[in-house]
Amino acid sequence: MTTANTPHAGARTNVQKAALAVGAVFLLVGLLGFIPGITSDYDTMQFAGHESEAKLLGIFQVSVLHNIVHLLFGAAGIAMARTISGARSYLLYGGIVYLVLWIYGLVIDQNSAGNFVPLNGADNWLHFLLGVGMIALALLLTRDHTRKTARA
Repeated sequence: MTTANTPHAGARTNVQKAALAVGAVFLLVGLLGFIPGITSDYDTMQFAGHESEAKLLGIFQVSVLHNIVHLLFGAAGIAMARTISGARSYLLYGGIVYLVLWIYGLVIDQNSAGNFVPLNGADNWLHFLLGVGMIALALLLTRDHTRKTARA
């Protein structure tokens, strides 16, 4: 049986596929953050805080907390991809969260206790791109579905 929010059995809409892919990438990134070699200076990784000098791919500053957040965010994407509205919400509100995180990263002193995730310049601009990209996916991939629902 299908509902307005779920496609026919076995089929996923594009927004669901996008949420699933984004969630899977976040899970992968969270796992890679715990692998020495892929994460440079692994021995300096802290649970949280700017003191963690570990860098995923030698670029993005990470901590145990940062990696756990990626894992949880990835799991949420996979779970929410089960429905069209869940997938859209994940991408839209997740994108908004990433834009807020981008702004936060720009305004805090990176050497202060406020940088508890931790974030560096590369993280900040990646968060901007993620936020814009996720919001764009949510809006563009549900544009036709929203119009059809409004007409029905």
